[in-house]
Amino acid sequence: MDFKDQIKQFSERVTKLKDNIHTEEATKNAFIMPFLQVLGYDVFNPLEVVPEFICDIGTKKGEKIDYAIFRDNDPIILVECKHWKQNLSIHDGQLLRYFHVSKAKFAILTNGLIFRFYTDLVEPNKMDEKPFLEFNIEEIKDGQIEKLRDFHKAYFDSNSIYQSASELKYINEIRQLVLQELQEPNDEFVRYFAKQVYPNMVTAKVIDAFRPLVKRTFANVINDTLNDRLKSAITPDNASIVVEEPVQQISIPTEPEDKIITTAEELEAFYIVRSILRTTVPVNRITYRDAQSYFAVFLDDNNRKPICRLYLNNPNKKYIATFDADKKELKAEIKTLDDIYSQSGELEKTVGYYL
Repeated sequence: MDFKDQIKQFSERVTKLKDNIHTEEATKNAFIMPFLQVLGYDVFNPLEVVPEFICDIGTKKGEKIDYAIFRDNDPIILVECKHWKQNLSIHDGQLLRYFHVSKAKFAILTNGLIFRFYTDLVEPNKMDEKPFLEFNIEEIKDGQIEKLRDFHKAYFDSNSIYQSASELKYINEIRQLVLQELQEPNDEFVRYFAKQVYPNMVTAKVIDAFRPLVKRTFANVINDTLNDRLKSAITPDNASIVVEEPVQQISIPTEPEDKIITTAEELEAFYIVRSILRTTVPVNRITYRDAQSYFAVFLDDNNRKPICRLYLNNPNKKYIATFDADKKELKAEIKTLDDIYSQSGELEKTVGYYL
């Protein structure tokens, strides 16, 4: 039986027995010791697997960790075990203390179902807060089994595992971020794609409209990729599998382009406002959105952070409106664009409300 089959068999064992395991000691006997045996270690050899390994921590003497795996008379892996129903996140601090005073380069925190593998990628001799490898044995994937194989006695190479641990850690963290964005894309993620395809200013309403489009597009891309793989795997006599989601009509808020014309005067006014505020905030944080009746300037392209509105379309009367602490407009008439400089104090005060 190869390693992969052994892990699958162990996974089935855990699923079958867990409801009958009522204590931490029973968890060790039923799950942890068999797991170490699958990894090729002799759990009955006290020179190889040391139970209740003593880790003195400062003035605390006789502190014990559940198991220490030894090679050439030195510990290489520490194993801390908990009952299978316990949340591991409340116990990682205990393992961190043991790791600090041990020569072991790797540590495992487990309850028999969840296995977390740690090392010291961030700071030498101090266990990282996040594991570089984590899996649920009942749902373990083939790629995780291959990474676990590195810890088998026959293949264990401390330097090789350590070199790949950094890459594995960041891959796992990026993967979690990707999954999170696929389930619920955040504003910046949606904005990135909307800007590539939407011809007008990307407002908060546009982002809300594009969010389900982005989510559905990624689902369709994943679906298409799976279908392509299935097509290459099935025989020509079999039909390909296609899953299509019903198309929903989504209304993207727009204003007729012919009614919104950003003039050279408005842009010049915008650059004057940026010039005034350059010593208060970085100029790239000052943005604008044009509308039919006014030209708006914002901080961070956020409609909840208006800096001013410029009413320049009427040739007879032009205004600049700043905002008070309650976001109430404070209009001031301007004869020329140079008059905007007379509102420097008000503009800086408005931005100050958001800083």
